[in-house]
Amino acid sequence: MLRFEGEALAYGSTTVLADVDFALHPGERVVLLGRSGAGKSTLLNAAYRRLAETLPEIALVPQEHGLVPQLSVFHNVYMGRLDARGAIYNLANLAWPFPSQRRSVAVALETVGLTGFDRKPVESLSGGQKQRTALARAIHRGGRILVGDEPVSAVDERQAALLVDELERCFETVLLALHDVELARRFATRLVGIRGGRIHFDRPTAEVSNGDIHDLYRA
Repeated sequence: MLRFEGEALAYGSTTVLADVDFALHPGERVVLLGRSGAGKSTLLNAAYRRLAETLPEIALVPQEHGLVPQLSVFHNVYMGRLDARGAIYNLANLAWPFPSQRRSVAVALETVGLTGFDRKPVESLSGGQKQRTALARAIHRGGRILVGDEPVSAVDERQAALLVDELERCFETVLLALHDVELARRFATRLVGIRGGRIHFDRPTAEVSNGDIHDLYRA
């Protein structure tokens, strides 16, 4: 599905990660861990670009959400599937949403706990509600794979656990960066630790010790 072999990954002209050996296989739930600035987003973005070249069935939740603040929650979620319809249909639906599309978006909003928010402008939402809107857009898009960069960082622990459970239900394969180690342990089949511009460990979750985690985050 995806493989990097000894590659250097950059942000702009700056190399962020060196000697990257990383693979993603169907059915895996892989979580990237590491301190802020370690390179998790760089690996996620590179993985998404490469996957999207050959697999159109992929959904993305970027760290900054990628929402249009002036538009409604409905419009932002609907845009997750713009490429499924022609331009004329999309323009008509954006101007006067069709009942079938409202129902479809409503299902995704219910999944993330935003029932009844469809007509609200995104700019009026809290940080957690915006994040859940971005998740709803990914769920509405659907597909085999989800790539998400800290997709539940703005919600409380209980909500975060419920949301990642929904992601597991909705997507066959998931690649996430998470800051909550316990949540990562509960969700992931494999943990990848990034430190010092390199992959520090890449092992099944059960084989990653508390000492490994402590070493990953030490100053």
